[in-house]
Amino acid sequence: MKVDVTRSWKKFLVAGAAVALVAGTMSMPQTANAAGTIKADDDKWISIGMGLKTSFNAVEGASPAGHYSNDFAVDNARIYLNGQIHKNIGFEVTTECFNCGVGSNNNQNLYQGNLAGLASFGGSSSIGLLDAIGKIEINDALNLWVGRMLLPTDRNTLNNAFYTASYSGLRDAAHAAVYSSNFNNGAGLYGRDNAATIWGKVHPGGMHLLYALAVSQGLRHGANSGSSLMYTGRVQLNLLNDEPMGGYYTAGTYYGTAGDIVAIGISGQHQKDGAGNPNAGFGVSDVTNFSVDAMVEKLLPNNAGVLTFNGQFKRQWARYNASAFAGNPGAGFGGAGTNCFCVFSGHSWSVQALYLIPAKIGVGRFQPYAQYTAINALDSANRNEWQGGVNYVIDGHNARVALFYTYGDLRTKGANYAPNSAGDKVDSFHVALQLQY
Repeated sequence: MKVDVTRSWKKFLVAGAAVALVAGTMSMPQTANAAGTIKADDDKWISIGMGLKTSFNAVEGASPAGHYSNDFAVDNARIYLNGQIHKNIGFEVTTECFNCGVGSNNNQNLYQGNLAGLASFGGSSSIGLLDAIGKIEINDALNLWVGRMLLPTDRNTLNNAFYTASYSGLRDAAHAAVYSSNFNNGAGLYGRDNAATIWGKVHPGGMHLLYALAVSQGLRHGANSGSSLMYTGRVQLNLLNDEPMGGYYTAGTYYGTAGDIVAIGISGQHQKDGAGNPNAGFGVSDVTNFSVDAMVEKLLPNNAGVLTFNGQFKRQWARYNASAFAGNPGAGFGGAGTNCFCVFSGHSWSVQALYLIPAKIGVGRFQPYAQYTAINALDSANRNEWQGGVNYVIDGHNARVALFYTYGDLRTKGANYAPNSAGDKVDSFHVALQLQY
C-alpha cells in the first residue's frame, strides 16, 4: 500500500508532542506497585488497586474513507482485589472492561486475541470477571491455586497486560485461551481459563527453578463434544537473580531493580479435540503446542543504563480439513454460520530489545526499543511486523507513556488463519498511557 510520507510524519510529530507534554507536566509519587490495604493482623488483610491502559491510534487505511484512522481507546480498565484470611489461604479477584475497545483500532484488542466475539458480552463497556483465584500456599515449593487464572504458558502471556516490556508485548501466535473470545463456550479469554494449578519454586545450586502444572477446561462445546480437559505445564530456570513477581507470574522487564537476570522457560499445552469444526466433513483436531522463551536483563557498569532482551518461539499443531473455515472469515469460536474454533497451526517467533537510558529527564527516563514478529502458518498466509518506539518510564509498570510505530500485515491479516486470508502491510502510529496502583 502506498504510504503518504508527509501525513505519516505529521502523525509521528503529533504523537511526539503528546509524549513531551506528559514528560514535562506529569508528576507521580515513586511507589512500587502499592495498593490500598486494610490489615486486621499479619495473617488477615485485604487490598484494592486499579490498572488503566489507554491509547491514541492512527492506522493507515483504517478509516471509513480509507485514510488514517484517528481513534482514542480504552485498552484495559481493571480493578484488583487481593487478600489473605489465613497465613496459608488467600484470594485474588480482578475485573476487566471486556469490550471497551470493540470497534476501534486500538492496539490491545487486536493483539490479545480479541478480534472476534467480544461484542457477545453486549453493550459498549461490559465489566466482567477476569481472575477469581482461591490460593492455598503451603510453602515456596508447593502451592495450589483454584478458580479462573492465567494458564502457565509462555512468558509473554504470564507478563499479563500490565507487565510487558512494551505496551502491547510480543506479538507471536496466541495460545487457545488468548485466541478465544469467551469462557465456557470458548476456550478462555485474555490467557485465562477455569483451572486448578499446582506450582512452586526450588533453588538448586543458587539458581531458581519454577514449575507450574495446570488442568483447565480449555475449549468447551463445538469440536470438544466429549468435554476433554486441557493440560498445561511450564518450567522456568533463573540462572542468576530470582524474579520478584508473585506466584508463577513474570514480567518483561524490571528496569534494573531486580539485578541481572537470565531466565529460560519451556511450556507445553495439549487438549484432545481442542480445535476444528464438528460439522460433517469439516474435521476435528487435537491441539498441542510447545514454547520456549528467554528474558535477559543486564545492568551496565558505571550506571550506564539497563539492557533488556525478550524472545520466544512457539510451535503449535492443529490439523483439520480446510473446509472447516467455510463461512467463518474471522477468528474465534462460533463464526458466521459455522461452529469452528480455527486456531493457529504452524510456528511463530518474536524478539525484542530495549535500553533504559540512565539519565532522568523530567519525572522519568526514556527507554527506546525495537521488536520483530514472524508468524508462519501451515495453511494460511505468513505475516510479520516490525515495531519501534520509546517508553517514558515514570514509575516502572505503574506509570509509563509509550510512543511507537508498527509496519507489517499482522493487523490486517490478524488471527484469521483461513487459507484465503489476505491483507496489506500498513503503517500505524500509537501514543499510549499506562497507570497502575
